[in-house]
Amino acid sequence: VRQVLTQVFAQASDIEVVGTATDPYVAREKIKQLNPDVLTLDVEMPKMDGVTFLGNLMRLRPMPVVMVSTLTEQGAEVTLRALENGAVDFVAKPKVDVAEGLKDYADEIIGKVRMAAKSRVRAIEKRAIKSAPAVEQKLSADAVLQPPDLRRHFRTTDRIIGIGSSTGGTEAIKDVLAALPIDIQAGIVISQHIPAAFSGPFARRVDSITPLSVCEARDGQQIMPGHVYIAPGDRHLLVDRDGARYVCRLSDGPPVNRHRPSVDVMIRSLAQNAGPNAIGLMLTGMGSDGAASMGELKQTGAPILVQDELTSVVWGMPGEVAKRGFADEVLPLGKIAARLIELVNRK
Repeated sequence: VRQVLTQVFAQASDIEVVGTATDPYVAREKIKQLNPDVLTLDVEMPKMDGVTFLGNLMRLRPMPVVMVSTLTEQGAEVTLRALENGAVDFVAKPKVDVAEGLKDYADEIIGKVRMAAKSRVRAIEKRAIKSAPAVEQKLSADAVLQPPDLRRHFRTTDRIIGIGSSTGGTEAIKDVLAALPIDIQAGIVISQHIPAAFSGPFARRVDSITPLSVCEARDGQQIMPGHVYIAPGDRHLLVDRDGARYVCRLSDGPPVNRHRPSVDVMIRSLAQNAGPNAIGLMLTGMGSDGAASMGELKQTGAPILVQDELTSVVWGMPGEVAKRGFADEVLPLGKIAARLIELVNRK
């Protein structure tokens, strides 16, 4: 993996590999000597596992770290722990042919290292425990859903919150949901850019730290107040209507903005089927997925919130919503939950 990554980064004129290490103890000394801007870290290493090394590193010498992980459920659990311990993002290495797989992901790896160099390393907070692959062609949400009819009449007043996020989003989502009350009168749907093997373990980890009931969304599942539905990796999550009820729909349609699940697809479905009864929230993330459909949702009269630049790991997706004039409020992460509660309770 070290050799392949070195070859991949050689393709980027703005990235210099200043050193490699065979194990965490060598890495520790080289970090002291070379003072790198970004570290790529394999979760599977000899002598000390990657998460333990990362925890020590973030305590003693915080820096941007991109994890390299296997696309398995076990690999997902370890990688999610790494994100909790301060890693900025991760790239997945395929299970079968590691070298060829990483070459295929060269653009993704280079992009994430560039992003990590500009990112903010977040402080690690301990929480109490309660008792998608990129593709070359960039499609819009039109590839999955027709544009919404903004004149449509909505036959319910049930509230629903749609949250989009990418880089840094796994931890930001936890911060928001952990601060919401169990009796919040709104269902919550989330599209987080994440591989298929990661969404189930992620949903379970979020469920363990919030009073709300959190699950990986299933097709046809009714959306209930106080419940959270996370898009499965590699499938789009849409919100549909069944009479006066909201239900989850899953789609295998093409990646949108190079992502599946796509925030644009989910938020457009909210514009179509919930309109002013929805609340749009964009959290930290790289790119612009979701920005266009947040504008469509705003046109229905729904409030749009975005995370501010200071508390975002990467102010790409929320920044794009704000730059296009679609954000009604730009808030620090710590104030988003309270504002959501106010909006849900507003008559």
